Amino acid sequence: MDTATGNFAGALAPTPGQLERRQADSLSSHWMSLVLEELDYGVLLLNAAGRVLHCNLIARRSLDDSHPLEIVGNQVRARDPHDVAPLAEALLHAERDGRRCLLRLGEGGERCQRANVVVVPLNRDVSRAAVLLVLERGQLCGDLAAQWFALRYGLTPTETEVLKALSAGIRPNFVAEQQGVAISTVRTQIQSIRAKSGADSIGELMRQLAMLPPLMSTLRMEVG
Repeated sequence: MDTATGNFAGALAPTPGQLERRQADSLSSHWMSLVLEELDYGVLLLNAAGRVLHCNLIARRSLDDSHPLEIVGNQVRARDPHDVAPLAEALLHAERDGRRCLLRLGEGGERCQRANVVVVPLNRDVSRAAVLLVLERGQLCGDLAAQWFALRYGLTPTETEVLKALSAGIRPNFVAEQQGVAISTVRTQIQSIRAKSGADSIGELMRQLAMLPPLMSTLRMEVG
């Protein structure tokens, strides 16, 4: 009996190779979670039913009361009834057919802001498919990328703040109002930023900002 029990236990015990693969899978999963947390994009990993498998910090910050998506009981849901069917259809086609798409949510009412969401299927060479939701950013670049840009081109602290404001879509006249200075001062600062960065226009400056790596600042405040 003991021998039989011992043999049964031995048959169930994982081999060294199995243990190594499990450890590698666990480590890969951990690395992937760390990678998603470094991105300055809101990213949610879901199954086809909309259950959240991972939600990074930026997504948790983005899904406030004004966003057309919300997480309720570990499920992603559309706040606006008009968005429920398009979201469900996009998730189904992504998981089943490998179809990616761009959803424009929040168009059906005034309960929340409009927002773009990219739906990406993750169904290649896997036993269980998943779906990735990528939320749009509120500005062209995050604080860390803007600081890197400022250091690279030797911008002053005031010029850096102007740069951040422009990347958030704030017009120069409103930047002047926020800083309590004349519009001519802000225009001079923009000219200085352009000269230092080699941008021949504000549009070219915005293009440079848009191409910066979307990395999160290490100075983070977790949200509940």
